[in-house]
Amino acid sequence: MGTLENRAIAERHWEFMYAKDWDGVASQFAPDAEYMDVGAVPPAVGPRDIADRLRLGLGPTAKMVHRPDRVLAEGDTVVTIHVEEWHFHTGEMIAHPFTSVMRIRDGLIHEWHDYSHLNNLLDKAPRWWIEYIMSGGTTPIP
Repeated sequence: MGTLENRAIAERHWEFMYAKDWDGVASQFAPDAEYMDVGAVPPAVGPRDIADRLRLGLGPTAKMVHRPDRVLAEGDTVVTIHVEEWHFHTGEMIAHPFTSVMRIRDGLIHEWHDYSHLNNLLDKAPRWWIEYIMSGGTTPIP
């Protein structure tokens, strides 16, 4: 696959993710794919684990807005510099900047590493969301 096709695959991933289409998200990843929030938790491996990790963090949001800044693609690598707005039903909103680096082969994402300022997220997130994440999704959402 060429650079333009790989860029389109990355863009389709974002569309699925911000629509909270977790099956669509999973369909974009190779069986041995790895997703990592660099500096945070161990990586999620495989399509279902990746979709479940995203559902845990993003599922409780009331609305997400994607504000891409730049998308750089060369060969099998696609870099997206973007801001995600996370809106919560309890009124909080977090504007969280990321640099996302994906490696794509044969039409599937094989590696995705997110680089962000995690304290920005943790300082602004509602307490109930942090408790929900830390519990692995077992505490109730208010």
